[in-house]
Amino acid sequence: MSIRTILFDLDGTLIDTNELIIASFFHTFGQYNYQFTREEIIEFNGPPLLDTFKAIDAEKAERMVQTYRTHNMKEHDNYVKAFPFVEETLKQLKQNGMKLGVVTTKMRQGVKKGLATTDLEPYFDTVITLDDVKHPKPHAEPVMKAMDKLAADAATTLMVGDNSHDLEAGKNAGVQTAGVAWSFKGKERLMQYKPTYMLEDMRDLLTITGV
Repeated sequence: MSIRTILFDLDGTLIDTNELIIASFFHTFGQYNYQFTREEIIEFNGPPLLDTFKAIDAEKAERMVQTYRTHNMKEHDNYVKAFPFVEETLKQLKQNGMKLGVVTTKMRQGVKKGLATTDLEPYFDTVITLDDVKHPKPHAEPVMKAMDKLAADAATTLMVGDNSHDLEAGKNAGVQTAGVAWSFKGKERLMQYKPTYMLEDMRDLLTITGV
């Protein structure tokens, strides 16, 4: 069945926030006297922040999240940009009647900032953030919620992401999945989760959807 709805993760998939995320982790760990290498920090990229910090120091986790978010918001516009071909691809998909949504583990404030900075906001019919769900990805709930808002059918929906939990959330919701080769953790890592497709660049979606 042809794809009619595409749901995207945000950070690392549509917009390049990788260096901002790393800088925000370094800043936070510096404040709380923790030492991590760049490679270790890359592994923290993906799950909800609170989960990551709880695993490091449950007592200070809430404060660490605040430190991280403050730095992240302050530095945001110095770092963030859309990945190559993202905007032109979204534009063509939208013009061809695709329903488009964002499904992210970020909070709404950060998501709005990211979409506004990169001028991508107008392309999306729904945006599901951490604030909108009880169970974030890899749980199916955020994907199901987006499909519900778009009156989408699982058989014609594709979930696109750069992290294992994006692909697992898609699978758990019974939709097709696509990994992105520009994933910060590497294409090979994503292939282990057996996505339906692997995008070498965003324009591959135009081929997959027949646009």
